[in-house]
Amino acid sequence: MESAEKKQLLVEGMTCSNCAMGVAKRLEKRGLTNVDVNFSTGEVRYTDNPEIKQEIVVSDIKSLGYRVVDESDHGKNSQFWTIERKFYVSLFFSVPLFSHMFISWHVLHDPIVQLLLCLPVFILGFLHFGKSGWGSLKSGVPNMDVLIFIGSTAAFGYSLFGVIMHWGTPDAANFLFFETAATIITLVFLGNLIEHRSVIQTTSAIRELNALQVDKATKVVMTNGVEELIEIEAKDIRVGDVLLVNNGDKIPTDGQVKSGTAKLDESMISGESEWIPKNVGAEVIGGTIVQDGNIQITTLKVGHQTVLSQIIELVKTAQSQKPAIQKLGDKVAGIFVPVVVGIAVVTFAIWYLAIGVDFKIAMLNAIAVLVVSCPCAMGLATPTAVMVGISRAARNGILIKGGQSIELFAKAKHIVFDKTGTITTGDFSIDSIQLFTDTISEQEVRSLLLSLQLYSSHPIAKSLIKQLKGKVKMQSLLEIKEEKALGMSGKDMEGNFYQLGSHKLVAEKLETDFSIYLLKNGALIAGIKLTDEVREDAFKTMQLFQSAGITPIILSGDKEIKVKEMAEKLGIQTYFSDQLPEQKLAKIEELNLLGDTIMVGDGINDAPALAKATIGVSLSSATQVAINTAEVILLNKLSLKAVWNAYNISAHTYLTIKQNLFWAFAYNIVAIPIAAMGFLNPMVAALSMAFSDVIVIGNSIRLRFKNINK
Repeated sequence: MESAEKKQLLVEGMTCSNCAMGVAKRLEKRGLTNVDVNFSTGEVRYTDNPEIKQEIVVSDIKSLGYRVVDESDHGKNSQFWTIERKFYVSLFFSVPLFSHMFISWHVLHDPIVQLLLCLPVFILGFLHFGKSGWGSLKSGVPNMDVLIFIGSTAAFGYSLFGVIMHWGTPDAANFLFFETAATIITLVFLGNLIEHRSVIQTTSAIRELNALQVDKATKVVMTNGVEELIEIEAKDIRVGDVLLVNNGDKIPTDGQVKSGTAKLDESMISGESEWIPKNVGAEVIGGTIVQDGNIQITTLKVGHQTVLSQIIELVKTAQSQKPAIQKLGDKVAGIFVPVVVGIAVVTFAIWYLAIGVDFKIAMLNAIAVLVVSCPCAMGLATPTAVMVGISRAARNGILIKGGQSIELFAKAKHIVFDKTGTITTGDFSIDSIQLFTDTISEQEVRSLLLSLQLYSSHPIAKSLIKQLKGKVKMQSLLEIKEEKALGMSGKDMEGNFYQLGSHKLVAEKLETDFSIYLLKNGALIAGIKLTDEVREDAFKTMQLFQSAGITPIILSGDKEIKVKEMAEKLGIQTYFSDQLPEQKLAKIEELNLLGDTIMVGDGINDAPALAKATIGVSLSSATQVAINTAEVILLNKLSLKAVWNAYNISAHTYLTIKQNLFWAFAYNIVAIPIAAMGFLNPMVAALSMAFSDVIVIGNSIRLRFKNINK
């Protein structure tokens, strides 16, 4: 998760990815680091720098023509001239102006009438595109509005020149294309309007997650020994508060069930469709819904510490991070505008000076070049697809930490699975205990198991604690510590040294294999057999990855015989057993040299391998260090197929990015020469440009509903 030093501002007025690039570039020049700008949500994030006051940052953003607003005002369209109003006003004046080309009413052919009809539209366009274009020039990243401003101003200026210079003469009609200027502005406003509404759909996950948060909660207080219920604001909830949650209510914040029983719908957070039963002692997540029953919960976390808040923060951060494939689009977009202006100038010069056509025709061809080009399509191609892909993953209980992770996940060649708690359920139970000495009983072995495992976060330890706690008496042990890949150790009050762990602790060969071994002062005193089931969807998941050309591999610290048996059961050809953490790390390094590698794990022993792999995938039941190390977190801990879903969503998101970039580049490569050759009227060019962005965004939105499980 992001550190506490991360600052956030809410900015209005950004309309495209170039706007975001401009703001980011300006703040980076100021000296800020880790600058993330999301034009669709209006969020500007950066790492706080004590030497740069926030007032200076706000001033820099305002100097580019954008507004910094409070959270309470964000999204309320406080300005009168919204993009919707600008479009409808422009349309009102442009329709009669444009219709003179088809209707023979004399009044519509009057130059003054055309000027009066065009003037309101031009003023709106001049102010809108001029402000945005000037701001982009100051930021060093000129945007599409620069081209629209130049094109529409040239059309209006030339027409105005004709009216003034040829007032009252028939020659004035040869200089008029007010309808071109007005139509260009109106069509671009239309494109911006559709684009604005479409982009909102690409950030659906954050809105849906925010909607899960509650505004109020019912607090249980004791007054003179009598329970009373009071309604409080969600922001006033404190750790330790007891809250009442009734049937149909949302859980206000993370907590633990104090009394009552209920079934919760956690699908929005975990992707799990079945209701989850919750009894006394069970932990609950804020934002989940009580579908049956009512409970009282004791608050454990509030504010930004809750699971839901951290998920929202993770999704926001992920949507702002760029995959490597975007770098090409950004580079081209950065030089696109001056190149197009140069092409327009050359187009005019060739037509007017070299070919010798009429000035008006040369001007129209140059304007067509300006307005047909679309740098925004290249800028929108990647972020819109990433936002939709990450949103779709989040709705399926999959958290992906950024666009870079999506690209790498989609290009992976190997996927490595830890065995215990990953391929298997991780819910262990004691099958049998064999004693190797008569100085200890089974009950004492169970007591030592609980006492040692309480200090471990290994999946086996968690399962045994759950099975034994409250059923056996704990031993008083000292100096308890955990050694990775070996196990736990500790001393009793008499100084006896106990070790509990894998077969690596045992020097002698035994006829029977055990899951874990218990030693006293270096001598084996008990062997414990555990049972652990393979996840029911493990075999199908391995088949899916093999069908996609990705090689599944098992990398485990368990014995050869057990790992081999597991591999054969799942149809996996490559496996590695008896692996210590440093050996797992070395194996991942070897695989990385052969191709991008995914590592799926959940234990503390897997953290180094998760970090070294190209993409680390951690189960939600994993240790916190594993979750922090991984790039992909699976909230649905019940299904291994979620790993395939994460890959599949990433693969289709990456495909969508490539489709978008292909369209953006192909459109400009084809459209600009056609316009330069005089085959496009500026109004048709403006219509093409207006909808090129919409096509890119529409293709990204298609990913939200697309059937990707074929």
